Amino acid sequence: MDRKQLRAARRADRDGSGPTLDEREPARFPGAAAKLALFGEVLMAGMLITLVSLPIVTLPIALAAGIRHLRRYVIAEGSPLSEFWLDVRRGLAGGVLVGFGASALAAILAFDILLARSGALPGGAAIEVIGWAGLAAVGAAIFGLAGLWSPELGWRGAVRALPASIGADLLGALYLVAAAVFVGVLTWALLPLVIPAIGCAALAVVAIPVRPRRRAAH
Repeated sequence: MDRKQLRAARRADRDGSGPTLDEREPARFPGAAAKLALFGEVLMAGMLITLVSLPIVTLPIALAAGIRHLRRYVIAEGSPLSEFWLDVRRGLAGGVLVGFGASALAAILAFDILLARSGALPGGAAIEVIGWAGLAAVGAAIFGLAGLWSPELGWRGAVRALPASIGADLLGALYLVAAAVFVGVLTWALLPLVIPAIGCAALAVVAIPVRPRRRAAH
């Protein structure tokens, strides 16, 4: 094997696209091996999600399609952009309904926060805290639904599966809350940061269910 072939074999070994050079198990997530390439894919996913979610109510399907795109990428499946747009078309109708519901709830919570800050409500400080916690929970629920959605399951199936998913992984649910807060804070700080923030959050939704967990001792 000449040097050129050896370099190509090493690249294929690192990114999981070819046979391994040593006797070992293939990487579980070969698409995540090249960190710079993964970051570029996250940024692209963030741009796509931001573009599709501009009408606001399309945020759930934008997230779902972006999450599925990154999931395909990290396991080194075919991840052409045509699959992203196909997912958007498949889940758009139901996703808009979910988006309307989430937007209405978020608007009510935001209005309560404004009222609490105005001093018009007794116990305004407590109401404001509850409002912010509610907004974080709504954001986490959208991320959770988007992570569960598939063309086979549909949005109705994702809504039904969400409580069981949260109950089975309470720490994972807290990570989703953290992802929602992360996106909100960065977007509030500087609007263009929504692109990398939401891309990173979509990758987090991919990673949370498959993260290593401690097993209870028997």
